[in-house]
Amino acid sequence: MPSFFDGRIAERLAALPLVARSAMLGSVSGRHQSPHRGSSVEFAEYRRYQAGDDLRRLDWRAYGRSDRYYVKEFEADTNLRLVLVVDGSGSMGFEQKLEVARQLAATLAYLAIGQGDAAGLVTASAGSHEHLPPRRIAGQVEQLFKRLEQLTPVGTNSMCQAISQLAESSRERAMVVLVSDFLFEFDQLRTAIDHLTFRKHDVVAFHVLSPQELNPGWDRPTRLLDMEGDESMLVDPEEIRAGYEDAVREYLESIEQLMHRSAVDYHRMLTDGTVEETLSRFLSARLGDVSR
Repeated sequence: MPSFFDGRIAERLAALPLVARSAMLGSVSGRHQSPHRGSSVEFAEYRRYQAGDDLRRLDWRAYGRSDRYYVKEFEADTNLRLVLVVDGSGSMGFEQKLEVARQLAATLAYLAIGQGDAAGLVTASAGSHEHLPPRRIAGQVEQLFKRLEQLTPVGTNSMCQAISQLAESSRERAMVVLVSDFLFEFDQLRTAIDHLTFRKHDVVAFHVLSPQELNPGWDRPTRLLDMEGDESMLVDPEEIRAGYEDAVREYLESIEQLMHRSAVDYHRMLTDGTVEETLSRFLSARLGDVSR
């Protein structure tokens, strides 16, 4: 397994199912609510029982014949399509941000495929992007991990274009998880988010930041390098501190307001935090929202 995936963490998190907030459309049966009702609510197939399945759907006749537990699936249930969009632009190379993004994406993909759902990946790096379509087949996790491992933080950000293209090309609803530091033009981000929500995707955003970005520990003049270009700037911490703090606060408030307005499930993740704690809160909150 790659260094950014911890199977022990994934197994502990597997006790909490990954669920969609809104109705999904899928080609196979699963645990997620479908927008279809009425005549479509009929028996579709059997599958092996998994921890957390509704015990009322156990087929005791099948158990008597095979001595194994099987669950009845119905057309009213459908599978989740999880699409992870990971930012690989140059700024993600600062303070392990891309490593944290890989951990988040890899763990969520493993959980989705482990519960019988489909997972795919879009990576945006060096002004271009690549797309691994969501599938639930054997070997999908390996392919997805390989793509994440090959992702290098370099170049300018193309994530907004990748998001818009994904929204335009996805014919069926999906849970779209954005993993990024969101350091790009605000108007472009707003347009991309609106495109996803207009298509009725269930949008989640993990905002990955370094504590040093929020509160730099500079105590003497420092040269700052543009990680997505070739510019540099010599700054005096005493001269820029107040303005920098104001700019960071306004930036974070703008991101949060946009996500709230667009009903995006927004989570901030610092590089000195733990992926397990962040995903545990995310999964628990989702489960609570759906059960209400």
